Amino acid sequence: MPELRKDPIVGRWVIISTDRAKRPTDFVRENMKIKGGFCPFCYGNESKTPPEIQAYRPNPNGGPPAQRDAPGWTVRVVPNKFPALGIEGNLNRQAEGMFDRMNGIGAHEVIIETPDHSASLATLPPKRIEDVLWTFRDRILDLKKDRRFKYILIFKNHGEAAGASLEHAHSQLIALPILPINVTQELEGAKQYFLYKERCVFCDIIRQEMDSGTRVVAENENFLTLAPYAPRFPFETWIMPKTHESAFENSSSHMFENLARALKDLLGRADRVLDNPPYNLVIHTSPVQDPTNDHYHWHIEFMPKLTKTAGFEWGTGFYINPTPPEEAAKFLREANVAEAAPVSVGS
Repeated sequence: MPELRKDPIVGRWVIISTDRAKRPTDFVRENMKIKGGFCPFCYGNESKTPPEIQAYRPNPNGGPPAQRDAPGWTVRVVPNKFPALGIEGNLNRQAEGMFDRMNGIGAHEVIIETPDHSASLATLPPKRIEDVLWTFRDRILDLKKDRRFKYILIFKNHGEAAGASLEHAHSQLIALPILPINVTQELEGAKQYFLYKERCVFCDIIRQEMDSGTRVVAENENFLTLAPYAPRFPFETWIMPKTHESAFENSSSHMFENLARALKDLLGRADRVLDNPPYNLVIHTSPVQDPTNDHYHWHIEFMPKLTKTAGFEWGTGFYINPTPPEEAAKFLREANVAEAAPVSVGS
């Protein structure tokens, strides 16, 4: 029988449609295929992108630093060639009768995760994934100095069906002068829970899921990977730090090392179970001007593109998910366990 489940953070209801439950092989999807051809993100094409903002260029033999916009990098950050928002200017907030508007001020950057066109985030070694995570942190710390910005969103679109216009592995960063409505709802839900119970709702979720184990996908020293209780999408999965921390950029070097391993593990499991699906990956973190608090808990949300949002979802705000999270977690947990890190869950 179908179930209605309520998200404990934002209060959103979802329908778990057990009558049309789908296994991984039941989904029709467009898996990622590398097409080749000219790519501005590949080695040797550095002049085809806007001038780089930051890059990692290992130099094991010492000597002078490598030239900017030259080969030799492992991670590279450039402005988006077609930015959603512009970095220059003032907000110039205005009223137009009852309406409000401001200039489209912000930052829009591309993090090129590897020089290898055929690689993906799932196939990179953990150390290279860790470099990508450090790059995210560096860019947040730099941009949060700009008091015009209220929120910095880091996200990844993998595959054309997930919104990627280039197949070369990359993520994006957009700094915004306002708090997005989804972020506001999540912050407010977490704050209300904290005011009522004097506990972080995310910490409570982690404790309960570790005790039950039914929705746990994987676990390491610092992170828990789980299928949320009320997922909007089939095989939606979260990576959550076990220790309370409200801002991604405040994490320690040891945390980033284990986050890289947790992320590689999840993406590898998803590739094995869902045959390299397109997906969206989003870092949920605190607003840049309020990075430390007791009620919010940063985390990563992974959402494979297996179903389409249609009229019912747009009209109601409800999502219909044909795969119960307990089953999704089981498929991911048991994916080629000999190749994956061992999973430790409660009884």
